[in-house]
Amino acid sequence: MQNQTFPLRVLLAKPGLDGHDKGAKIVASLLRDAGVEVIYTGLRQSVDQIVSAAIQEDVDIISLSILSGVHLGISRKIMNKLREEGADTIPVTVGGVISKKDIKELKKIGIAKVFPVGSSFDSILEFFMSEAEKVKSSNLNIVEEK
Repeated sequence: MQNQTFPLRVLLAKPGLDGHDKGAKIVASLLRDAGVEVIYTGLRQSVDQIVSAAIQEDVDIISLSILSGVHLGISRKIMNKLREEGADTIPVTVGGVISKKDIKELKKIGIAKVFPVGSSFDSILEFFMSEAEKVKSSNLNIVEEK
């Protein structure tokens, strides 16, 4: 059987009432240019909409862009909803205006990676390409077992 390659699938979401999405769109373009399949949910998504879309789209990562300062509350709700739905193996990243103190708290909640404003494109790509390698290895094992 021929080995297939599967691109990393990322759900990029703007939860809550945050209406600024220029940064999210720039990151989406960056990831797409690197071969990542990005599903962008658009603005003002609820926790239920985000988790439902992630499950339906069978994504490898959920990436939240939050500039409104509600990253802790929304992240807790996302992680709880993922557990409720049995989808808590999907890693979640958060980007936005986030203090160092809040980064530690987000990690405690279970957020896989935090990208505060000013994160370099290189650091963003490095994380997602590392995740892509994990997914590729996992998918190749599934193909070889068939």
